[in-house]
Amino acid sequence: MAYRGTENPPHCPEEHTVRATHVPATGIVNVEQWPEPEATRDGEFVARVVAASVCGSDLHSALHGTLHPRGPELAGYPGHEGVGVVVSSRSEKFPVGTPVLCVPPGELGGTFAEFILLDEDHAVALPPEVGPEDLTTMRRYMMAQQMGTCLYAMNLYWPREVPERHAGTCVIMGAGSAGLFFLQDALLRGFEQVIVSDTQQHRLDIARRLGARTVLVPDESLPEVVSELTGNAGADLVIEAVGSDALRAEAVEVVAHRGIVGWFGLYENFDPAPVPIYEVFRKCVRLQGSVAAQSEPGLVSFHEAVRRIRDGEVDVDYCLGPVHTLEETGQVLRIAERGGDGNVKFTITP
Repeated sequence: MAYRGTENPPHCPEEHTVRATHVPATGIVNVEQWPEPEATRDGEFVARVVAASVCGSDLHSALHGTLHPRGPELAGYPGHEGVGVVVSSRSEKFPVGTPVLCVPPGELGGTFAEFILLDEDHAVALPPEVGPEDLTTMRRYMMAQQMGTCLYAMNLYWPREVPERHAGTCVIMGAGSAGLFFLQDALLRGFEQVIVSDTQQHRLDIARRLGARTVLVPDESLPEVVSELTGNAGADLVIEAVGSDALRAEAVEVVAHRGIVGWFGLYENFDPAPVPIYEVFRKCVRLQGSVAAQSEPGLVSFHEAVRRIRDGEVDVDYCLGPVHTLEETGQVLRIAERGGDGNVKFTITP
């Protein structure tokens, strides 16, 4: 629901503009003036963005060559994680003053902006006691956006309605915010052990505190650790949460016979990627991708993520890293690209 215009932000009187990011080409992230969004249809509303968060897929989109064809036309692109407060509305469900979790279509974004246009199918009302002026609480609930995509994916990888499946070992490649959300959900789903790998020790320290057996790669070999801890059987479920072709192939290596590999990390580029097809056939592996959680009817997974945060069932405070201005978005993406400098998540405040 973000603004869709021409190749560059259109010119209009300054009093009718808002600040938002503009990605005219791969590797370039500017902040420009865009037309102020307006709710013109029933069910639409405009929210003032209180905070937005950087997702790993933003790095691929803005920096790594998977720029959406319409990306240069979109205000606030590629940001798609955010929370805000409704300031004008044509929706009975989201009246003015409602604090909301923004759930725009991920490939279009829109949260790296002062204001965002949404509709009833792309937002979740936060608990009424949440005050938009309480930045810390709003930032906690902001984590429900990415957590919701993880819950949606896990329902594809390991649906609860298959009770006879043995939840033995789950391997999660990547201890970024998504990987750590997957870790907590895997434990809630009853996995006996969860193994998390990453190249960053500070992230693995969090994973260990949350209950995982951790593997610091490349110092340790993930296949060797998985083999040792599973008696050479392999993992029942392996989730690639980085977005690496090499790790997707390694996931097939460490998964068990008739196991499941969940591909969550965004593709590196638009080119075909190699798949160890012999191993897939030999092990009878199921490969399961996950996309378009924001189109889930009723946004069930996002509502569940909000509930878990409200009820204290999950820990998200490790995501409350540094706060940056909108003008620092490009710089923050570069920091995240090199591993976060000790931080799991970054907040952008327009």
